Amino acid sequence: MTEKEEIVRKGYDKIAKEYLADRHIFDNKRELEEFVSLLPRNAKVLDVGCGAAVPFIKFLVEYGCSVTGVDFSESMLKLAKRNVPEANLIKQDVTRLGLRTNSFDGLTSSYCIIHISREKHSSLFQSFHGILKPKGVMLISIGSSEWEGTDEYYGTEMFWSHYSPEKSLQITHNAGFQTIWDRFNESGGEKNYWILARNKK
Repeated sequence: MTEKEEIVRKGYDKIAKEYLADRHIFDNKRELEEFVSLLPRNAKVLDVGCGAAVPFIKFLVEYGCSVTGVDFSESMLKLAKRNVPEANLIKQDVTRLGLRTNSFDGLTSSYCIIHISREKHSSLFQSFHGILKPKGVMLISIGSSEWEGTDEYYGTEMFWSHYSPEKSLQITHNAGFQTIWDRFNESGGEKNYWILARNKK
């Protein structure tokens, strides 16, 4: 694990409960509803950087999906197991998923990719392309502007890394995805860039 990845893991281990307490301020119900409307019945969905499983995994399980969540923060996963015991939760660095190809109907990732070194984004999206079934659907959030650095977050050090929205969208296209829509969401006092896309296998 790199120094930057360790900053993120340790940071979320430390702030897990505080972050969960504030997670409700980010309203992504519209994005989730549009995502699940494109899934087959009883879909298998992977949530990358699942955190404490609320609201994404909780919403997906209640919709009827079979959900696997991946995160490398032990503190977050402990909360996730309590919040949504029905989910299959895996402790793993999301840049090294190692999951079977063509094994999921859908994939979500919220407020996670912004903490991954941007030079890894291309290979990360390629791994998403492989994991998803043909015509599988992906819903992800990415940074709304180009920036990389560390700053204080909930009283601890945190690392962020993202390209411009235009470059991020091009990277998803290069990885084999076709955009359904892309837009900004400014809930919770933050501006994030969201992409809903379909796998072009």
